[in-house]
Amino acid sequence: MDNKPTKGAYLEAILRSTQTVFSSRDAALLWSENNVAIINDRLKKYVKAGKLIRVHQGFYAKDVKYNRFELAVKIYTPSYVSFETVLTREGVNFQYYGNIFVASYLNREIKADDQKIDYVRMKDYVLSNIAGVEHRNGVAWATKERAFLDRIYVSKDYHFDNLDALNWDKVFEILPIYKNKRLEKKVQEYYKYFISNQ
Repeated sequence: MDNKPTKGAYLEAILRSTQTVFSSRDAALLWSENNVAIINDRLKKYVKAGKLIRVHQGFYAKDVKYNRFELAVKIYTPSYVSFETVLTREGVNFQYYGNIFVASYLNREIKADDQKIDYVRMKDYVLSNIAGVEHRNGVAWATKERAFLDRIYVSKDYHFDNLDALNWDKVFEILPIYKNKRLEKKVQEYYKYFISNQ
């Protein structure tokens, strides 16, 4: 039996989805359609009719209230929100950044629908390890401890405003996934500084 939606149900299948952002590949799965030309044509028609918004090449949103973090982790996968985006939200750092920082398999800064997204390259074995990564509303997020370690892993020296915000047991629990002696030494230095200021 054919599972393809009927003509009027294509848009409905997208609007019913819990995702706020989707790629042409997501549409292909929702529509049980393999023909790329048909998929792209249909999506273009919906954008032209104002029923969908094109937010980046090959990515669409249901409306202007789409989840920007969802878009950020979908453009290059696997990836998860980390670094300053998490550290600022969790009170480890106080400076606000408008960019979304994402751990990914490549280094790249892009602009998608007026939103700057910074992709920071991590080694594959680190990126694929889910220790300290949570899923919130369909978006992978680093915990503050994972974001702290990610930042030290890619930066030689870095100033954190509030080390009190971290759960140090969790920091040391996640630390081995990086397999990095420099990082281990640096974390010990931050920990000693934190203890000496208690």
